[in-house]
Amino acid sequence: MTTPRIGVYPGTFDPIHNGHVDIVRRATKVVDRLVLAVAANIGKDPLLSLEQRIELANFEAENLMSSGRANGCEIRVAPFEVLLVDFAREVEATLIIRGLRAVSDFEYEFQMASNNARLAPTIETVFLTASETNQFISSRFVKEIHRFGGDVSSFISEHAMAMLDHYTKKR
Repeated sequence: MTTPRIGVYPGTFDPIHNGHVDIVRRATKVVDRLVLAVAANIGKDPLLSLEQRIELANFEAENLMSSGRANGCEIRVAPFEVLLVDFAREVEATLIIRGLRAVSDFEYEFQMASNNARLAPTIETVFLTASETNQFISSRFVKEIHRFGGDVSSFISEHAMAMLDHYTKKR
């Protein structure tokens, strides 16, 4: 019996968007189990609460698994508030999955991967480049466009759109 290959895809996911979902779908081709690690990340001052971001990530994960687009991979969602490598060890992951949208992402991601490798040499970082249709999407732009009344329905799921609409009406 082989040991399952476990990967962690960390992010703030504020909100989770189609680019994130595309990376999740593609990551399921290289791991047996994928943990979407939702960072509390208070430093980024997220728009959505941790609970709301977990709910959205669960919705997207369940949608991928039930539609068969998860390649038989088990996807689960979990919050984390510790060093990423410590969380990866906790869930017995051997891979950290990171998405790259543009060359400008590479320097930061390379530094983070190098630090993680120093802290946890047994955990590898794998970079997946964003697909052509999703490379321009970022949570920051989704929130900004939505805040000014722009249409973000092509960037996020209907479920995420409903949550953004509901949350911004309360503000």
